[in-house]
Amino acid sequence: MKESCIILIMVMSLFNGAAQDFTLKVWPDGAPDRNEITAPEEMIGGVRVKNVSEAVMYVYLPSKEKNSGAAVVICPGGGYAMECMDYEGYDLAKWLAERGVAGIVLKYRLPNTHHQIPSEDVRRTIRTVRSNSAKWGIQSNMVGLAGSSAGGHLAATAGTQFDNGKPDAADPIERISCRPDFLLLLYPVITMKEEFTHQGSRKNLIGEGYNRDLVNKYSNELQVTPHTPPVFMVLSDDDKTVPPKNSIEFYSALKANNVPAELHIFAKGGHGFGMKHNNIPADAWPDMFLNWLKSAGIIK
Repeated sequence: MKESCIILIMVMSLFNGAAQDFTLKVWPDGAPDRNEITAPEEMIGGVRVKNVSEAVMYVYLPSKEKNSGAAVVICPGGGYAMECMDYEGYDLAKWLAERGVAGIVLKYRLPNTHHQIPSEDVRRTIRTVRSNSAKWGIQSNMVGLAGSSAGGHLAATAGTQFDNGKPDAADPIERISCRPDFLLLLYPVITMKEEFTHQGSRKNLIGEGYNRDLVNKYSNELQVTPHTPPVFMVLSDDDKTVPPKNSIEFYSALKANNVPAELHIFAKGGHGFGMKHNNIPADAWPDMFLNWLKSAGIIK
């Protein structure tokens, strides 16, 4: 990756001054296709972004003293219509970095019914993280992927549909594997099936009407194989936005394929709790995730 694509460098961290934060264009030489969004990017409340037509990653690295070598690429949610960059993005990245895990927030291009575009961005981001692993103090076999709500659908898609690198690619980054080493899914959209999908996410990703091939392709409970990486999932029983059946069906598919998985369903929490800390039982999930990383041997 060219040094010129680092557009902000060496900003002091909010946590003990330890992390180095910078932003990086996912496609510094231009993306392979376009989502046809022509309106300017718009920030709502300073942290929710609409009309995203250029993918950017925001990198939060831990201090050398705390560094575990692990990293998590983070996909915020927002129904594929916008992205909640704070409590489903930056806040999680900073929390991870303080605990020795690099957090990379991905502002992915919104699909605008161009279904392949967000997945292109997340796969390229994983490859880019691995290509910079030595420089950033990351172990290339410890790169996970997280997502919330529609971002969880994106993470589940990239976690079930990946390649181990394209050996004949002219671009050396494309020769690197885009398979995540583990997944963190928060109240994720999983399916595109009518019965229990999130209709807004489905419409924004694959359009209106019924396209059987696209419905099946993006119903991630149908895409699980024994090669799917280990998964940690969190949701609440009272989620009225994304039916809990999404996560339950995905967990069942993981178990049918002998994929290690942990599923936590809290009684209260609703949808979109992320890193909000609303004094609910679901607030415990970040520490539970950290313990899962330790028990899986990903970090010490």
